[in-house]
Amino acid sequence: MASRLATFFAIAIFRALGLLPLNTLQRLGSFFGYLAWLLPSTYKQRAASNMALAYPNVTPAMQRSAMQQLLRSVLELPFLWSPRNNARLRHLVSCDHWPLIDDAVAQGRGLILISPHIGCFEMLGPIYSERHPATVIFKEPRQKWLSALIQHIRVAPRLTLVPATQKGVKGLVRTLMRGQTVGFLPDQVPTAGDGVFAPFFGQPAYTLTLVQRMQSLRQSPIFTVGLERLDDGKGYHLHVIPMTSPLSEDPAIAAAEMNAALEAMIRRMPTQYLWGYNRYKIPSAARTKV
Repeated sequence: MASRLATFFAIAIFRALGLLPLNTLQRLGSFFGYLAWLLPSTYKQRAASNMALAYPNVTPAMQRSAMQQLLRSVLELPFLWSPRNNARLRHLVSCDHWPLIDDAVAQGRGLILISPHIGCFEMLGPIYSERHPATVIFKEPRQKWLSALIQHIRVAPRLTLVPATQKGVKGLVRTLMRGQTVGFLPDQVPTAGDGVFAPFFGQPAYTLTLVQRMQSLRQSPIFTVGLERLDDGKGYHLHVIPMTSPLSEDPAIAAAEMNAALEAMIRRMPTQYLWGYNRYKIPSAARTKV
């Protein structure tokens, strides 16, 4: 009962906020992000540490901007997930590489999209699936109300969400075998046994091997993508970087190649990456592999 009430109120709040203009929500995000940057927190400390690994000369202004971008990414969701704004979203996203994507899909070997948690990553699936069907793997939240909220509002006619389980992986395989698109956010720490250690901004990070295994099924092309948030509510730009060669058959080398591709996307818009995520944590069962 409590979970149902929480879901009801969460949906109601999202719908109400979705009535506000995008630039208003993003300005609110910037304001609350500035306040969050002023206050001490574990997230702030970890973000500063992780950002310094990638940018030794990082400035306070960059760190502040990263916190503001984080809160923008949260506050803009009601607008982006509101069905009433679907028609507007088509005009808010620009991309110079749709023909490249269209040609890759037309080859019939499937397409693998990978993205770091950067920019407006929540909208990658809905935006892409307006053009091509796609299946995206995600980690279900532990909170039942949040999971129900996501299932209610993070929907698109040709977008399939599958959990990060064996059943979900089978769904990804079926999608690739049909010659369609699968999507990953592979900068998350996988469960022990599903990864290898590979450098990420010069530090060993436990990294997903599933992308390499999926590519080996049909030698599907891999594109790194990132949806950059433009200033003042002016919309988003979809960046697309194709991998020029297949991932190595060696899982550790393949993981390093994939992380390098993610780094290249992050360097295009460094303050929009979720630096506060605990990327370098080690699952207990993987400690013997360090």
